[in-house]
Amino acid sequence: MFDSIGFVGSGRIAHIMLGGWEKMGVALPAIYAYDQSVEAVDALRRSHFEVKAATLAEASACKLVFGALHPPAMGEVLADIAPNLARDALFCSLAPVLRLPALQEKLGGFSRLARLNPNAPSIVGVGYNPVSFSIGLPQDARDSLLALLKPLGACPVVEDAMIETYAAISAMGPTYFWFQFDELRRMAESFGMSEPAACKAIAGMLHGAVDTMFSNNLSAERVMDLIPVRPMAADEPVICGILQERIGGIHARLHPTIN
Repeated sequence: MFDSIGFVGSGRIAHIMLGGWEKMGVALPAIYAYDQSVEAVDALRRSHFEVKAATLAEASACKLVFGALHPPAMGEVLADIAPNLARDALFCSLAPVLRLPALQEKLGGFSRLARLNPNAPSIVGVGYNPVSFSIGLPQDARDSLLALLKPLGACPVVEDAMIETYAAISAMGPTYFWFQFDELRRMAESFGMSEPAACKAIAGMLHGAVDTMFSNNLSAERVMDLIPVRPMAADEPVICGILQERIGGIHARLHPTIN
């Protein structure tokens, strides 16, 4: 297990991961956080008192270092991280686009690497967080990272080349639906439901709907035929077209042509 964790970047994903570990009662080692924005580190420390404000050198000298920056910023800071990495440390990038070979090159040949694609539900311990490992990362380090991530939710091991696809599907996926869930809640309340009753009804419906759609013995066509009335049937092709355009565009931007 890691005796220290450094976050290079103190934005949303640091809040999500630390919030999930806190909710699930995980005892963490020393946590060091760096960000160019002092306000971002202060906000993280207000939410998680155990976090220590750190310099880039201090955060990147931890035994587990999370690169929690957007791709352009990540590419710029890797050369500054490299000299501080301990020989037995693990560097885990949370950014899409920069794949493992590119990370290793920009880190001066450092090969103990992983890439993680966490999603927002990790904040309540039900995330879907695909991870890929470099060839140079020993099995014990892989096992330690997976054990740390397990309380945040599912953590399938995937090919490095698939991380960008997961970013478009599972990481950003909640944003495609959350506003619709909330609108349905507001409508339920306007129809006379209490907020707790509306939330319970919609949550139960959504969990059941997902389990039914992805059941092994029912086709999508059969599932969608289970309810005789489909009030939005005329709009479904338009909605599917919007999804294809928007999500396809996201995937195209994230998917690198090299490395």
